[in-house]
Amino acid sequence: MLNSYIYLHGFASSPQSTKAQDLSDRFAQIQIKLKIPDLNAGDFSHLTITRQLEQVTAEFPEHSVPVTLIGSSLGGLTSAYLAQQNPQVERLVLLAPAFGFLSHWLPKLGAEKIQLWQQEQYLLVHHYGERRELPLNYNFLTDAAQYQENLLQLPVPTLILHGQQDEVIPIQASRDFAVSRPWVELIELDSDHALANVTSEIWQAIRSFCQLGNGDW
Repeated sequence: MLNSYIYLHGFASSPQSTKAQDLSDRFAQIQIKLKIPDLNAGDFSHLTITRQLEQVTAEFPEHSVPVTLIGSSLGGLTSAYLAQQNPQVERLVLLAPAFGFLSHWLPKLGAEKIQLWQQEQYLLVHHYGERRELPLNYNFLTDAAQYQENLLQLPVPTLILHGQQDEVIPIQASRDFAVSRPWVELIELDSDHALANVTSEIWQAIRSFCQLGNGDW
């Protein structure tokens, strides 16, 4: 049976990100289309995890087609929640997934900035895809806070690739997630959050995990 492959880019990123385009090219070389929805949806300011879940679910093919989700950072966290909600998701590949996202991000903002965000409703965030600062509504925070990672207990085969020098989401977050879930395989890489220096290793791991053959066809 044919599989559908969907890539979820990270927070304040885009389908044109280096990782997204690298994987798209590699899938194309073995005649597989990698679908990459734009999770900004033309309105980054009103982004929420809930909106991402709804948007990607709408991209799923008919129910008989199994889906493999490949998610980067916040896209990885969203992928994990999608798998919990949708039995159609057959497997997950998570690249530096943003487990504990708020607990890592909010302390960097600081209490004063968070309070100002709540008062003014918008916070300027550097958008890497747009290469400029864009306002983000406070609903992003309140929406994200309702998602509880301890509830992610559906045994969907999962491969996590995470850099040991990740400065955004510490690798310990993935270690903690994997240790109590025997269906999760964690591969630690000598890299940072961008994983830019290990693209070949990532592709080899995905190819093996997804049983995509030797890449020569």
